[in-house]
Amino acid sequence: MSQALSSAFSSPSNRHRVWFHDQLAEPMEEQSLLEALTLGLTDSPRWISPKHFYDHRGSELFDRICQQPEYYPTRTEEAILERSVAAIADCVGRDIDLIELGSGASHKIRLLLDALRPHHYVGVDISRDFLLESTQRLANDYPWLSVHALCADFTAPFSLPTLEGDAHPVVFFPGSSIGNFTPREAMELLVRVHDQLPPGGGLLIGVDRIKDRDRLEAAYNDAAGVTRAFNLNLIHRLRDELGAEVSPDDFEHLAFYNEAASRIEMHLVSQRDQTFSLDGQTIALTAGEHIHTENSWKYSREGFEKLAGHAGFQARAHWCDDEGLFDVHYFERPV
Repeated sequence: MSQALSSAFSSPSNRHRVWFHDQLAEPMEEQSLLEALTLGLTDSPRWISPKHFYDHRGSELFDRICQQPEYYPTRTEEAILERSVAAIADCVGRDIDLIELGSGASHKIRLLLDALRPHHYVGVDISRDFLLESTQRLANDYPWLSVHALCADFTAPFSLPTLEGDAHPVVFFPGSSIGNFTPREAMELLVRVHDQLPPGGGLLIGVDRIKDRDRLEAAYNDAAGVTRAFNLNLIHRLRDELGAEVSPDDFEHLAFYNEAASRIEMHLVSQRDQTFSLDGQTIALTAGEHIHTENSWKYSREGFEKLAGHAGFQARAHWCDDEGLFDVHYFERPV
């Protein structure tokens, strides 16, 4: 892991300061994208990690996905947070620092800030430009809050920045993003978060529940085609950033529920036989061949509490919607 670089930015003069911590140096980021995509596209079956969706355009597209009528997780989780914010504040305590993994546009955190009144907020995201924009907006809108931006890949080992004071940290991981990890990877991430928290530190996490196929598949195949564009953005990145001679028009989006594995799968399907070069290697795709781009595991309440317990966490509280579509859990590292 690269050493974190810390700086502050606050121009123009009417903006409030944001502390920026960089654990993802630019040359390393570009190299990792090329290496990661080459690795996945030369494997069998072919795959690309979903973390590579999130360049600036991909982050904006995901923000639009969350606004689609079929995509229930965002509005359901937001409704849970709005309805339960007082109970959440009572549970996590008043003397906290709040760290958000995969902060994106920092929408959901706004549902918590006034009630929780943290000393510091740390947004953690892999998309540097999008992270800087969203945390700057947050600092402007909450001038009482000390705002930090940590550019890091939290799917790999990373370090939380050292913050002033002795408030206990609470990690906020919304959106059921934990479902993008295999159960084993999810366990490894939960262990990494657990080990960085002091005794009494907390984890507030959103988890999508197992439910009927029709509702799940509609959420990942919205009528406006935003999820399709989000998936195809990987081909844009291959062409525009890595120079591959590929066209998004030659791929199609596919998303379906794998009931046996309790997960949604997303794929890109080649629409013709095609060949292109990447990092000196030839990639030859046949018509109908899949590139597996994302999984989204779904959990029962009991199943996820068991998983978090194996990572060392203790379940403290739980909130859900009336239909039982989505869960928000609060766990603590035992004292």
